[in-house]
Amino acid sequence: MKTLAILGFVALLAPGAIAVPALAAAQTATQTSSNATDSQPIVLDRVIAIVNGEVLLQSDVDQERRLSALNPLSVSAAKDTDAAAAHRLIRRTLVLEQMKQQGQPTTVSQADAEKGLEQLRATLHGCAPYSCTSQQGWDKFLKDHGISQQEAIERWSQRLAIENFINLRFRTGIRITSAEISTYYNDTLVPTLQANQVPVPPLKQIAPRIEQLLLEQHVNSMISQWLQSLRAEGSVQILVPAYGKSTNPPVDGDE
Repeated sequence: MKTLAILGFVALLAPGAIAVPALAAAQTATQTSSNATDSQPIVLDRVIAIVNGEVLLQSDVDQERRLSALNPLSVSAAKDTDAAAAHRLIRRTLVLEQMKQQGQPTTVSQADAEKGLEQLRATLHGCAPYSCTSQQGWDKFLKDHGISQQEAIERWSQRLAIENFINLRFRTGIRITSAEISTYYNDTLVPTLQANQVPVPPLKQIAPRIEQLLLEQHVNSMISQWLQSLRAEGSVQILVPAYGKSTNPPVDGDE
């Protein structure tokens, strides 16, 4: 069963970045139309960041915003700005790089991805108006959000691979003690329930849920620290001022 901590983490991340040759580090790629009536160039794409030498494009950001409709912990359209999507993309790129370095797969099989999407269709909040459990409803949901079936499968394949990696890296070996459970029950849960005039269940009944909650808190804390270290150790150059600052100082006179 997928946990909210893992789903919340993966929701921070974007689809795989598109690597292009180093010459593409110019911020804007242009092409002159052969049948244009003037000499004005047609802007095709632009580089928004370079992460450890890997180029991220504005088209990647645009794709991430579209595919965010698949996030179980959905982001409202008003809050899902280009800047927010760009930072999810950067974080995901850093994580995928770590997975590759450690020899971990960055995708799962198509069969597993399709099975995961079947489960998603039954629970995804945005699917409520579409009846996504039917193929017709799912197809309409994807069409209305500008997502192709193949994009959905590829997104979910990568997402599941990241979930597997996070489980392997952070969950293995974590143990929540009975003392931690009792402390949370007495110091946090009971006072909160009493303040809201809600009946307090006995510790024995609620202990498994407290254990799961504390496990999620541990994992979230470890993931947050790990992501910060990845950015601190790597080279992240953000080339679009509106998307924020780079984590590394300019090199060789770059601004």
